Amino acid sequence: MSQPNVDTTPEARAASRSAPRGRNRTRQWRGYLYVVPALLFYVAFAVLPMLHTVYLSFFDWDGVTVASWVGLGNYRQVLTDPDLRGAVLNALTLVVFFSWLPIVLGMLMVALLARHQRRGMTAFRLLFFVPQVVPLVAVGVTWRWMYGSDGAVNQGLRAVGLDTVTRAWLGDVDFALVAVGLVGTWAMSGLCMVLFLSGVQKVDPALYEAARIDGAGPVREFVTVTLPALRGEVAVALTVTTVAALASFDIVYVTTDGGPAGNTMVPGLLVYRLAFTQYEVGLAAAVATVLALLILAVVFTITRLVRPE
Repeated sequence: MSQPNVDTTPEARAASRSAPRGRNRTRQWRGYLYVVPALLFYVAFAVLPMLHTVYLSFFDWDGVTVASWVGLGNYRQVLTDPDLRGAVLNALTLVVFFSWLPIVLGMLMVALLARHQRRGMTAFRLLFFVPQVVPLVAVGVTWRWMYGSDGAVNQGLRAVGLDTVTRAWLGDVDFALVAVGLVGTWAMSGLCMVLFLSGVQKVDPALYEAARIDGAGPVREFVTVTLPALRGEVAVALTVTTVAALASFDIVYVTTDGGPAGNTMVPGLLVYRLAFTQYEVGLAAAVATVLALLILAVVFTITRLVRPE
C-alpha cells in the first residue's frame, strides 16, 4: 500500500504549528468585538468625564467666563483650607459608622444565627435588608423627623426618664456628625448581614461538627470556622461600605445639608456646593479628584489586606 505524501520539511511543520495559533488569535479578536459597544459607552460616559474633571482642576473657572490656568493652586487650597480638609476628615469619620460598625453588627448577627437554622430566617433577612432597597433620600427624610425635637428618638428617651439627654440631634454641633453616622450604620448593617449569611451557607457543616467534637465553644467556633470562611465577603462589605462613606451625599444633604456650622460637611456635598452654588468649578474638580484618589487608595489597601493567601 502506498503511503500518502506528507511534506515533512521544516517550513511545512512551522506552517502547521502556526495555523492553530492564527485561528486562536482570530477568535480572540472576534471576542473583543462583542465588548466594544460597552467599552465605547464606558469611555464616553466614565473615562472621558473623569479626565475632563482632572483637566478642569488646573483652572480657575466659574463655568461661564474664560478659564485661567492656576496649575496646582486648587490642590494646594484643598490641602491647606481648614474647611476643605475638615470635609475630608468628616468623611473618614463616617467610615467608622458606615463601614466598621455595620461589619461588626453583621458579624454579631451571623454569629448568633449561623450555628442553628431557625424559623423565620427569610423574613428576618428581608427585614434587615429593607434599607438597601429604600431610596437614601427617603431614609434621610425619615431619620430627620426621628431626630427632631419631638421625634421618635427624643420621645423614646423621655419615656425611659432621660429627659436631660434629649436635644435637637441634627442641630447639635457635637452630636450632628454622630447622628448622621448612625443613620449610615442602620442602612448598611443589613447589607453586611446578608453578605455574611450567604457566605456562611457555603461552609461545610462537618467543620462545625468537628469543632464541637474538639470542645470548641461558640466563640472559638466562630473564630476558627466561620470567620476564615467569610474572608471574601468581608472584603466585599468593607469595600462597598467604605466607598459609600467616602462618597456620601444623599443622607447628609437631606438631613443636615452640611450643618451645623459645617460640622457634617463631606466632600461629595462640598463638590456640589462649590460647582453649582459658589461657581468655583476648578476648585470643585480638584476636590472631586482628591476624593477619587482617596477612594482608590483605600480600595487598593483593602484588597491587599484581605486578599486570599
